[in-house]
Amino acid sequence: MQKFENFLLDNLPTSKSIHPTYEKALQQMLVAGGKRFRPALLLGVVNACNTLLEESAMHAALAIELLHTYSLIHDDLPAMDNSPLRRGNPTLHVAFDEVTAILVGDALNTYAFEVLSNAPFSDYTRVELIRELASNGGLGGMVLGQAIDCYFENRPLGIEDIKFLHTNKTAKLIAASLKMGAIIVGQEKLGEKLYDFGIKLGLLFQIQDDILDVTQSSEEAGKLTNNDEAKNSFVTILGLGEAMREANSLADALISELNSFDENLKNELSELLIKYINRHK
Repeated sequence: MQKFENFLLDNLPTSKSIHPTYEKALQQMLVAGGKRFRPALLLGVVNACNTLLEESAMHAALAIELLHTYSLIHDDLPAMDNSPLRRGNPTLHVAFDEVTAILVGDALNTYAFEVLSNAPFSDYTRVELIRELASNGGLGGMVLGQAIDCYFENRPLGIEDIKFLHTNKTAKLIAASLKMGAIIVGQEKLGEKLYDFGIKLGLLFQIQDDILDVTQSSEEAGKLTNNDEAKNSFVTILGLGEAMREANSLADALISELNSFDENLKNELSELLIKYINRHK
């Protein structure tokens, strides 16, 4: 992912103005690192199908990382999770102030679509990518999941409702990352298959996060842990043991499905996915 890191650093959001900290705040959570999981999924699909499109695909990978980073900044706000730590650094409302954090989140959200609109693809591909990112990251996807998550704090939901919550809040953007890779290489049928795979992967990712929230320290996780008592997390509702069994079952199913992929796609994604699929163990 070093190529992506270099591309990100070359395309950081900038703004020349009289504001003393706005530009620094815009860039802080991006340069702080992170897993870069969603960009890696998109680039993995592209490299498996057509390596000549990797450089162009960097624009879409960056757009996903920008939108994901905005969501983390807003998720950490006092009105939501009120978290002081993200990616091993103070969150923006702690490092600067709440107004700055809100506005930086807004800016990264819109910058994601500016980056996509300028990507070196055909008009058709650009529109498809913008639609995919907006529909999964917006009002009927990640934002909907966040709204449900916040509204039902201290109000336990049933397991199917929790899966609906986290399908929207977490899984859809992961699924979109895989599908956007397929859109770039012109394989729409593969995109639908990868989207379904990504929904299951995203649910596993959320169950694992819930497990790690109660088994890791804040230093290990790079963010505040043991902070989900009021939330509808899989561990809160199912208990740690049942959440582990749910994660193991999903992990086994995903590995089996991964092994059924085309050889190039399986090889390209395996190194990244096996590590994450098994990270709760």
